Amino acid sequence: MTAKLIRNAYEAVLTTTAVLLSWSAALLVENLAGLHTDVLVLACALTLTLAGSQRTADTRRRLTALVLLPVTAGASIFVGRLIASHYPIGAAVYTAGMALAIWIRRYGPAATKAGTLIALPLVALLVVPGPALPPEAQSGLVTWRWSALIGALACGTVWLVQGLADRFGPWRPDPAPAPPARRSPLHPRPSTRMAVQMAAAIAVAFAVGDLLFADHWPWVVLTAYVAASGNRGRTDVLRKGVERLVGALVGTLLATVVAAAGITGHTAVALMFTVLAIALWLRPLNYAYWAAGVTCVLSLLLGYFGQNAQHLLPVRLEGIAVGAVLSVASAWWLLPVRKRTAPGLLRPARTASRRPARTLDARGGGSGGGAT
Repeated sequence: MTAKLIRNAYEAVLTTTAVLLSWSAALLVENLAGLHTDVLVLACALTLTLAGSQRTADTRRRLTALVLLPVTAGASIFVGRLIASHYPIGAAVYTAGMALAIWIRRYGPAATKAGTLIALPLVALLVVPGPALPPEAQSGLVTWRWSALIGALACGTVWLVQGLADRFGPWRPDPAPAPPARRSPLHPRPSTRMAVQMAAAIAVAFAVGDLLFADHWPWVVLTAYVAASGNRGRTDVLRKGVERLVGALVGTLLATVVAAAGITGHTAVALMFTVLAIALWLRPLNYAYWAAGVTCVLSLLLGYFGQNAQHLLPVRLEGIAVGAVLSVASAWWLLPVRKRTAPGLLRPARTASRRPARTLDARGGGSGGGAT
């Protein structure tokens, strides 16, 4: 356990370093271009989510991310503006984008990585408080050009930190898990099932969020996405939903204590990065630690923007609970994916026979299971 904690701490330091570098670069851009603070949140969110998916990437995959992420980051701004001005249409476009990012996994590992890059800016859109702001405030937010630049900066900082770590660090990243040995017998395929489940959960989350939570609808949608992403079966979705709710409760309570202590300004920003590093360190042990840390950071961020964390505590927990319930309901009753047939958990492919393959006889003829 001690060795695992040390290794986790090392990986957490790498990710936090990349986030700090990206935040510093975005701060420079903000000051030079006179942008809004949301550009800093976007830089941190993109870098944080990208760091995990790029840890075992080769040069080709990194170059692909350097091209694709700025494009999708810029496009996500249009989706955010569409949600703010025409909520039903924007919600439909957002839902379709998330479902597409999962559905294209059917075309192999390269398509899976591309789907991840499509989803990253859309997830960041729920963290950056842009679409939830009133229309008159939209003009002060980051534009698609600056968003694309921030996406490129996120790629650069992750590439720099992880590349130096691979060259000079004490540990190499663990290899990526091997793809399934055979195609799942399920029809429709697991990727299609998960795409349908995600679309249903997010679509209903948008509707319920707007109906019951007004400007706080992102909490419902984000939880619906988090609980349903990486679906390895109905039990997995239920577990993540519960852990997300428990972690959110602990994280929001921590943020409330910090707010009551009067910690603001640069001290609050330093505390955000400290909590984030601790959450990254403990995340491999249990998802609840990560949920608690991220929720605490987001609560501190809302306080930084002038919102009252204590007042929003009940509403936040209600939104998270509703989002978790929607994901669980979708995974359990809409084209459920059994654990044994979920991606990455498929049983090894069976050979034509469990007996050793016979060799070719002296006449060159096959005697059963010979090689080709």
